Amino acid sequence: MNNIIVEVRIAQLPEDSVPSYKISITNISPATKIILEKIRQEFVEGETRSLNYRDEVKNIQEEFRNKIIGLLSRYFPNAGKKTMDMLINYVLQQNIGLGNIEILLKDNNLEEIVINNSNEPVWVFHMRYGWLKTNIMLPDEDRIRHFSTIIGRDVGKEITTLNPLMDAHLKTGDRVNATLSPISSKGNTITIRKFAVKPWTITDFLKENTLSYEAAALIWLAVQNELSIIIAGGTASGKTSMLNVLCNFFHPNQRIISVEDTRELTLPNNLHWVPMETRLPNPEGKGGISMLDLVVNSLRMRPDRIVVGEIRRQKEAEVLFEAMHTGHSSYATLHANNVRETINRLTNPPIGLPKQMLSAVSLVIVQHINRRDHRRRTLQIAEIDENGDANVLMQLEGTENRLKTIREPKVLLETLRLYTGMTREQIYEDIRKKMSILKWMVDSNFNDVHRIGLLMSRYYTNKAFKDLVA
Repeated sequence: MNNIIVEVRIAQLPEDSVPSYKISITNISPATKIILEKIRQEFVEGETRSLNYRDEVKNIQEEFRNKIIGLLSRYFPNAGKKTMDMLINYVLQQNIGLGNIEILLKDNNLEEIVINNSNEPVWVFHMRYGWLKTNIMLPDEDRIRHFSTIIGRDVGKEITTLNPLMDAHLKTGDRVNATLSPISSKGNTITIRKFAVKPWTITDFLKENTLSYEAAALIWLAVQNELSIIIAGGTASGKTSMLNVLCNFFHPNQRIISVEDTRELTLPNNLHWVPMETRLPNPEGKGGISMLDLVVNSLRMRPDRIVVGEIRRQKEAEVLFEAMHTGHSSYATLHANNVRETINRLTNPPIGLPKQMLSAVSLVIVQHINRRDHRRRTLQIAEIDENGDANVLMQLEGTENRLKTIREPKVLLETLRLYTGMTREQIYEDIRKKMSILKWMVDSNFNDVHRIGLLMSRYYTNKAFKDLVA
């Protein structure tokens, strides 16, 4: 990280209730850190300029960099270029960056970074160990507020006493929520949900036992034949990851429009894909673009498939389900813990769709996170009948930790027979072939989303499979 060498240790001490996540910068001595802090204070005291939201961040950084070089040259006159560059980056990080939070942002094993206030350490959520306390402390509430201001400024947003809540994102795509005291009564907060550097693929899900081969083949068959799917689950259960996995199976000769609050999806680069993002209004309340705006607009863009980050309100749900009924294959996520809750969420306020409209959805996939071991699994897969009722086809068997088939699909088989002409035996034979291909993909370590996109492209052009693996 800019020549700064960081060591990370995760340990559970007897006196601690949770494991600790400790970082140490190994190539900056304690004495040097004291001098750098003195330089930082001298820099802050000498900097009287107030930042304008329209200032180019790059220009600000260059201007500050030149001033810092002058200060460092005074204190470290004999430092070589490599050492000087490292010291410059460190001081810049501490002054106009996010300090040691930037070190945490570089760790791909972390999913969340949380600042609760200046009286307790920064917390992180590790994909293997769950919640951990770090050894990073913020000196005061002003520093937390300063970080929130920096983040907001980069995307043209403000957080103030009158507007103490802010949703934003970093340039890396990481989602940020910030609050100011006294709204958060213990102090100012920042919550950063990190953007996955490597998007989840179907082979990742199979390797992690998130999904069974039979379930994956069934989903593939549904997506291939343009059947609409809703993905439900609780917070951090893997809904968006599953949505990304579904997109692995899209046909390259179709136009895909995705709508999200913050870009999280990464589709294969051989697809005809137009991603769109919502936008909050500016401080004057103007310029906002809602999910509803984008869903309505997507219908004017001749989409073959519509992908929606999350359904929250009635109007956007109505438009999306109307799109399904008029022949647009649609895929979306929804907060609900199981299939029954999914039906209830869709048919009761604030969404409140007529139950008969739900028949436009062919499959409901429910994701689940086990809070004890932090593992994500597919909990249920269900079909929706003509009355809007759910028929659970597969369900996670807790004692065996595997997805088991509990009944044969009826509506799904009828729909596939209607639109493809395939018999029941041909449908199951196709599922078996897809399972074989998926096993080959896992064995061959096909876990790059773009490689999988090319593989699916060749599959859909009916080339012999031996040509695919050549």
